[in-house]
Amino acid sequence: MTVHNPNESLRWAVACVLGTLSLGAAAETIDEVVVKGQLLRPEESAFSATVLDNVAIREQALADVDDLFRFVPGMVVRDLQLGSVASNIVIRGFGNGGHGGDLGAVIDGIPLNEAMSHADGYVDLNTVVPLEIESFSVFKGPVSALYGNYNRGGMVDIQTRKSGDYAETDLSFGSYDTVDLQAAYGAGLGDTQQINLAGQLFRTDSYRPQSETERSTFSGRWSADVTPDLQVAVSSRYLQSESDSASYLTQAQFQADPRGIDPNTQNDGADKEFLTVRGDVNYQIDDDLKLLTFAYTTQQDFTRWFSRPINATTWRQREETYDRSVLGAGTSLNGVTALASIPVSYIAGVETFRESTEYKFFDGLDRRRRVLPAQSNRETDLNSVSAFTEVRASLHPLAQLSLGLRADRFTGGCELRGTETGTDPCSALNKAEHASPKVGLNSQVTDWLQLRASWAEGFALPNGFVKYAIGGQPLDENVFRQTEIGMRFAAAHAFEFDIAGYRLKSTGEVRTVSPGVYENYGATMREGVEASAKWTPVSNFELSAVYGVTDTEVEQNADARLLGLTVPGVPETSGSLEATYRPFADWSINAFWRYVGEYEVDALNTVQAESYDLLDLGVSYTNRSARNYRVYARLDNVTDEKYATSVSVIGGQLLFAPGSPRTVRAGIQFDFQ
Repeated sequence: MTVHNPNESLRWAVACVLGTLSLGAAAETIDEVVVKGQLLRPEESAFSATVLDNVAIREQALADVDDLFRFVPGMVVRDLQLGSVASNIVIRGFGNGGHGGDLGAVIDGIPLNEAMSHADGYVDLNTVVPLEIESFSVFKGPVSALYGNYNRGGMVDIQTRKSGDYAETDLSFGSYDTVDLQAAYGAGLGDTQQINLAGQLFRTDSYRPQSETERSTFSGRWSADVTPDLQVAVSSRYLQSESDSASYLTQAQFQADPRGIDPNTQNDGADKEFLTVRGDVNYQIDDDLKLLTFAYTTQQDFTRWFSRPINATTWRQREETYDRSVLGAGTSLNGVTALASIPVSYIAGVETFRESTEYKFFDGLDRRRRVLPAQSNRETDLNSVSAFTEVRASLHPLAQLSLGLRADRFTGGCELRGTETGTDPCSALNKAEHASPKVGLNSQVTDWLQLRASWAEGFALPNGFVKYAIGGQPLDENVFRQTEIGMRFAAAHAFEFDIAGYRLKSTGEVRTVSPGVYENYGATMREGVEASAKWTPVSNFELSAVYGVTDTEVEQNADARLLGLTVPGVPETSGSLEATYRPFADWSINAFWRYVGEYEVDALNTVQAESYDLLDLGVSYTNRSARNYRVYARLDNVTDEKYATSVSVIGGQLLFAPGSPRTVRAGIQFDFQ
């Protein structure tokens, strides 16, 4: 695909200039060297972000990484309740993160998004052990130049623990035979080596029939200082999960028995095996410049079976199988310098990946037995080469400038592996190129007041197999442009408040003109306000809250009925309130209230999902003697609220994913160091 925008060439040139500027600036001794993924630190960034550290994460004692999003303003997890299948995550007016490509996710700088697994950008965060996380950062909108295609609604950057001596475990038991065991270990091996290990074993029968889930996740990293300036590391990550699923309920069934199962549901479920191996070579060129290089490979097998209605009277079970293989590598220069006595932090790098997915789709199964020919039986390839740079210049406390630019080039193709009865396109992917600029300004007005403003652009390739279509090409990318202003207020350690307003417009959305023929025609506006606050009036009491309001509107669409309507699947409001009281030094009492507002279910806005709110209570005791441990208990959904975590329309029927009823969970955490 050729680039139609004349500004693209200019943007590529600016990328080269920024990279040259980064490398050619005169060096000046500055203590800090920034590594990839850490330049946009929230406390200094011109872009909105929420960060949770390992202390806060462990205190929550969570089994699922997805649960951390409830602490991020404006974010909602619409859990599909399908076992090992990723949920829909809402961010900045996009409703298909996780299950689709609206949310980018990386772990230690390596993308977790999958190019063609069920949907472009699908991401499974069960590959991460909660106890291994050093920091969990969520950036809002397409603001990071370090990551590209799936960085439209935002990005979650997970950094794991890579240093320190620790030995920790977390064992919990809950309702419906739920057991979660996590462990993390870190130690120095002599003076020059480090090892970090983590693992999780999780199982549950869940609260509905045919809903058992078992998963095992393990990760490990070994690093060694070959010389004072040269470090090498090898790491790996493995996930094996099996689950059964009760699928969805119709409206009548949900109202009568939200813990039941539709008689049309067959033996649904999902099986997944995931393995990634990575190598790093890091070289400290001088006190202010570091070269980071990595290479990785990922192998994954994922199969899911899903029963759903195809019309008002008939249900069918389908099978989707994805065998995925990825090879990737990259290198970046990360450093600090000075230009005319102005401190500058920067990153400049290149990276590439080659991702291949063997995809099969069968419909009309008889309890997982294939009885009809494959609708799809094909292999897709998506290859990418990218250059990126980010620069932060501290011109003045009132003018701290952030600049970023990312340039991506994609090639690939699709070919049949056997006979198929479907009609999805399968041909070559014409070359696609896009350059995405970012700019932000952060102003530290006083010690307690910080203002920020930013503009950022992101993009997405045409969705699904459309990108492999001959008809309608060349297609441009779907472009996203966000403008944001924000303020952060901090009064010592007693009160913190952050608020941001944004406008995010997508253009160039792809529509079908006729079978096999597509064009860029469609635009959507997303606007909103997001806020967070923390108040600590006394040392033993803390109150924190997050809130988000989102307004979406379809501005251009070939279907005139959709103009002016709301994007489905995106709650207009959401928020939470958490109170923690420590009556004694070793005791803690916690209350957490969560609200999710109404949202439109279908594109025509004819059906609305109801709002719901949940209350959770917890208590914990910490023994701080030589045997350091913490005992905790939680009662979730105290009022036994009947609610649906996700509502959708499939085959013309309104379907519900029932949320968890009142549950009890108790556990113990040990720290052996």
